[in-house]
Amino acid sequence: MADASFRDVPEIFEVELGESLTSRTECLSTFRELGPPDLVHVLKSTGRSGQRDLGSYHYVSGVDASSSASLAAYINSLTYNIEEEAGWFSKGTTWKVKSGCYCCFNAFSRVDVRVDVKIPGGVQAYVVDLRGERHEATPEIWQETSLSALLRAILYSDDPTYWLEAYRKLDPITNPEGELRFLQAAEALFLKGWQVGSDPEIQVATVVSNHLTAALMKYFGDSGRFQYAANLFEKITAKEPEVASLLAKSYLGMNEEVKAAQIMASAIKQTPQSYTLLHVQCEFLRSKGKHEWALRLARQAVNCAPSEFVTWEKLTECYIDLGQYENALLTLNSCPMFTYNGRDAHRNLTPARVHLPPKGTIVEILPERIKTEDDEADPALLRLPAPGLRGTWARAYALLTRLVSQIGWDELLKTRSSVFVMEEEYRMQKAHADAQPHSAKQVIHEDGSVASPQRGASIQGKAAADDDASTRGMASPNDSASDQDGHDEKPEGDADSVTLASTNGLPTIRISTESAREQKAAANGHDEANENGVKETVGDALEKPVQAAENQDGDGGQTPSQEPFSFSNKRLCERWLDNLFMVLYEDLRVWTIFRAEVAHFKTQHVAYRKTGLEWEILGDLGMRLHHKEEAKEAYQRCLDTPRYSSKPWSKLLDMYADEGDIQRSLQAAVRVAAYQWGEYAEMTYPTQIARSFFKLGQIHGHAKIQWSLLSMGLPEPVMKIMESYLVYGRTFKVEGYDF
Repeated sequence: MADASFRDVPEIFEVELGESLTSRTECLSTFRELGPPDLVHVLKSTGRSGQRDLGSYHYVSGVDASSSASLAAYINSLTYNIEEEAGWFSKGTTWKVKSGCYCCFNAFSRVDVRVDVKIPGGVQAYVVDLRGERHEATPEIWQETSLSALLRAILYSDDPTYWLEAYRKLDPITNPEGELRFLQAAEALFLKGWQVGSDPEIQVATVVSNHLTAALMKYFGDSGRFQYAANLFEKITAKEPEVASLLAKSYLGMNEEVKAAQIMASAIKQTPQSYTLLHVQCEFLRSKGKHEWALRLARQAVNCAPSEFVTWEKLTECYIDLGQYENALLTLNSCPMFTYNGRDAHRNLTPARVHLPPKGTIVEILPERIKTEDDEADPALLRLPAPGLRGTWARAYALLTRLVSQIGWDELLKTRSSVFVMEEEYRMQKAHADAQPHSAKQVIHEDGSVASPQRGASIQGKAAADDDASTRGMASPNDSASDQDGHDEKPEGDADSVTLASTNGLPTIRISTESAREQKAAANGHDEANENGVKETVGDALEKPVQAAENQDGDGGQTPSQEPFSFSNKRLCERWLDNLFMVLYEDLRVWTIFRAEVAHFKTQHVAYRKTGLEWEILGDLGMRLHHKEEAKEAYQRCLDTPRYSSKPWSKLLDMYADEGDIQRSLQAAVRVAAYQWGEYAEMTYPTQIARSFFKLGQIHGHAKIQWSLLSMGLPEPVMKIMESYLVYGRTFKVEGYDF
């Protein structure tokens, strides 16, 4: 049935006619924020009696949704896109688009705007509410729908976590007139912006923190054209003083620091409780090296919005800047964590078939999209829990990895045991308290600290050693004999084993064969399921940290059983943070094994081989742990394998652009563009490639990028795609376009 398919538009054929529309209507009430991409449903017919009509649909973003005419025009353009079946003497059966329906979600009023198109015939526009009832579309509804579509196109443009099959991405804004309409709609609906929701790290959407402001800052920030955003925020600040934080951020983006400082100074008098304004000031001071001043502002921001994750996150960063690692851990432990809600999406339906036509000449440079041995990886790498973290959990983990990159694993464990009550300490003290039921009571303060009249009381036996986290925090119950001497004996005949001698009594890091690891894992055999979807696995390359005494109820100042204990300066560790320590342990364990194996193979002058997927996972692991150069090397090794994956090219493109390396950036950009076009992302901006080009253009100018592209001798269709990013720069006068 290839003759019923579109030439270069992806589509999913339905089992039952109209099932995609019915499913969307049923799911309307589940859309929480911006809603999913637009749905386009078409009905195809041959016009012959007895021939069954076919229904197909695809998703699209970037289409002008300001009127029923523009949406109908898109459906009409599909009528010229059907493949024609050629016969020997006559044409085969001709399929034509009989009708179509374009669905666009209005995130402000929480309704679905639909346009039915009959070919030939008329156009009917109507609104479907959450109950499935129809209403008339008003001019206000159309304005909200148009802005909703633009926000989705901008924010979903290069989100690596949001993927849909048969999802076509088009340029949302192609000329300055379209940009002007975007700004006018944003100004008109700015004070309603909180209605469309916010990033998952923001608990309560406000007039300053929401998807509308995020889209504005992304659209103008990626191209460095903050002056347009500043003009908009100037007008709105007169009505809403809290928007001054966005205005100041825009001026800082324009390198107008004096103007930004003046705005912040006057705005803080009007809105002293605005945590977003305090954060802009805090970031400005951090950039100038005034970390003590920034810390005071971060503390004030926490007092203004104690229920927001981002305020505690900023305070933690400030403590890390100042080297106050104990305070950083305590602050991280106080972060309020939110359930992660991903982007809105459609319900998956079982398709009759899926049509994904090849998209142009540029995709010919990509490897075959077939599963090979390079798509396989060691189970230990596939089981790493860190890549599954989202939202506040991912941000908190990033702070933890920053801590360990600065002070090391040993010092982090020592800091952890000095500020949190360890499980062993708690058990020993509980036993001690049970043995002395008539001892003096302790006082539990509101901040979670515990004061005891018996300050000199000590815990006998093993608990007394718990404060030495360098050794106690990394001790393994299974390795006590070998760890006492600070080293393990290397088994004879084990050619693949690597032993790293420990120093200062620290436990040994061992690299064993897969079979040995599997045997030990089978012997230990206790994988533990964590809260928040995080899974802990027992490893043998890096010793596990002992468990902290957790706050099971999530009530910061109280002990699990309300038992008194004699620690005057320790807190209970939240369960989620204890889980993140285990996630970090898994990452460090695998990374230590990897680096030790690399060093071992180098000394043996033997090639170190991994599959493409393994190199990619190791590259991601290196980026998480702040080992940028090693991560870059892993991504480069991944390119030597014939694996179909855009991630290594995408990561390298960002690295090369940051380094100002034009030639390598362009080589990576061509591959990234090919992968994007292969996934039907036919857009120029905002994309990762445009962002990288404009970053390079600020240093070298667009003319040098243009000549470098010409020197690559690219085929004409590929060259046209790559030049489109520079054409956008000239059209919108991005910095560097004129030199």
